[in-house]
Amino acid sequence: MKQRAFDQYQKSRLQFVQTIADLSNNPQNIKSLEEAQVFSQLFPLMLDDVPSIQHNALLALGRMADHSKELAMIVVMGDVLPQLIQSIPSQNLHYKKTGAFVLRAVAKHSHELSQFVVDCGALEALVLCLEDFDLGVKEAAAWTLGIISQQSALLSQAVVDAGAVPLLVLSLKENAIALKCIAAFALSEISKHTCELAQVVADTGAITALAKMICSPDAKLRKQVLSTLTQISKHSVELAEMVVATNIFLNVMVYLQDLDKYVKKNVITLMSEVVKHSAELSQVIVNCGGLAEVVDYLDKSRGKMRLPGIMTLGYVAAHSENLAEAVILSRGVHQLAVCLSEEDEDHIKVATVWSIGQIGHYTAEHAMAVATAGLLPKLLQLYMEASSSEDLQLKSKKALKDILLKCTHLPSLEPLLYSAPTNIVKHVLGQFSKVLLHDRIACQQFVLSGGLRKVQEMDAEPGSAVYEHITTINSCFPPEVIKYCPPGNSETLLKCSEEYQPSDVDHSFRNATPARPATPNGSRGVPSRPSQGPSCPARRPADPRRSGVPPSTNTAMQWREPLLRQHQ
Repeated sequence: MKQRAFDQYQKSRLQFVQTIADLSNNPQNIKSLEEAQVFSQLFPLMLDDVPSIQHNALLALGRMADHSKELAMIVVMGDVLPQLIQSIPSQNLHYKKTGAFVLRAVAKHSHELSQFVVDCGALEALVLCLEDFDLGVKEAAAWTLGIISQQSALLSQAVVDAGAVPLLVLSLKENAIALKCIAAFALSEISKHTCELAQVVADTGAITALAKMICSPDAKLRKQVLSTLTQISKHSVELAEMVVATNIFLNVMVYLQDLDKYVKKNVITLMSEVVKHSAELSQVIVNCGGLAEVVDYLDKSRGKMRLPGIMTLGYVAAHSENLAEAVILSRGVHQLAVCLSEEDEDHIKVATVWSIGQIGHYTAEHAMAVATAGLLPKLLQLYMEASSSEDLQLKSKKALKDILLKCTHLPSLEPLLYSAPTNIVKHVLGQFSKVLLHDRIACQQFVLSGGLRKVQEMDAEPGSAVYEHITTINSCFPPEVIKYCPPGNSETLLKCSEEYQPSDVDHSFRNATPARPATPNGSRGVPSRPSQGPSCPARRPADPRRSGVPPSTNTAMQWREPLLRQHQ
């Protein structure tokens, strides 16, 4: 009778903790369990003599602590973690795995809770679990160590000091895929904080072990291995070179066609973290055909998945004009223009604008590649839009200014005359003043397109940069052209053109002394004589160099014809 009562009590306790463990697995029941003050009933059962009761009590506590930071704080305040940690090494494997789960559920919420777990002596117990023969115990311990390392560099250093890194590297060599994934995750979380921590991981042989797993058929493992290599590579040139030295990029490019989009993203992210360090590392990626793969990836991706590819193009172009030219030849500028027009998120636009600026700021050819892609008006729009963030406006302004200072493709610059503010238009006018001085055909096109008229409409303060550029531009044209360009003079220009006779022109321009336009070779020589039109068969104009007629006479005759065509 007495034994039956004890058996019934034990059976009831087991049934109770099993029921609570099952209920806690459903998030909808957590609030009801908290209101029933179930924690105070579970704490004593964690130390029960019956292993199955201990296991289920820990499982219920872990599931509830995993639900929210507030419930994790209740577990901490219950002062049960020190007893739990102390008993882990001497318990069976089920208790070890469940105990590690409870520690992980508490530590995941914040740095403070992770620090409390560490202060209770959890690291020593978890490192002992890494030495266990059971792969499940190793996996649970490695996962918890990764969660603790995730919080801060200080906690990661504590994990390193506890001797966990060599055991995690050994776990990479186990046959279990799940254990390899978790061990790679833990090493990734340790490496991500500082160069020193990443160097410790690299010095234990982790890079070589990870590189051997890059061709694993398991997509989840490939994704995690790529992430870990990325966290190691990002800190320094030396670490990136160690990763490149394993020749993984010969195999990695294949996975840009992987069905798992996150595997592809991690490949691109790894490339991005490698190429940012030096031109030599960028050249390695270029030689592997990486730029074409990045452009193809951007074409097939959308949203935040595009960000690492955009940054990769910018990093490569930033190192040298030759690498920027390689980006242009791989159609990188065109793809960045597509990204800029399709994406709405501000941080993606910022990255795209920055990359465009890195490509276009070297030479006139680089700037023309950006300009002919129609990106200058878009950069101006992003700079002037009130909805753009401050960072986007600053990046757009810098990229636009850097490109304008190199751009000599006037058809792409001209639209900016009509919409750019003064601080931008001064750079546009500066480029026009440089090109028009040496290119007569460009001068004629500038008149025909209405650009010269727009320049005359601008109000510029004497002595300002805009005023000086306008003065330089005006000096490239005869005064008669400047006179008839302002609005309202169309009828006058047509009337003068209708009444125009060569003899009249000789007299009307005899006293004109405008600056001579540049000849195609850039000199200020006498311009070539215009061909004699059919309307003037009776008289052949004298050579101005011998007749005493100023060269501006013939220049004015050359400019009057395009002006007439414009107004007609």
